[in-house]
Amino acid sequence: MDANKIIDALGGTFAVARLCKVKPPSVSEWRKHGIPDARLQYLMLARPEVFGPAPANDAGQEVDRAA
Repeated sequence: MDANKIIDALGGTFAVARLCKVKPPSVSEWRKHGIPDARLQYLMLARPEVFGPAPANDAGQEVDRAA
């Protein structure tokens, strides 16, 4: 999922800015340059329903997406 789709799925620029406690222009930059890894991991933990179930490994166990 690309940055624009993630931000839109989370409610838009202002909603993501509120969630991450940053200013909206920062989130607008993420749309152009990608979401920083640390912020993406936070968003995945804060709103896992947006990202869907974690992929399973060959043993059928959930894979830690943050790793």
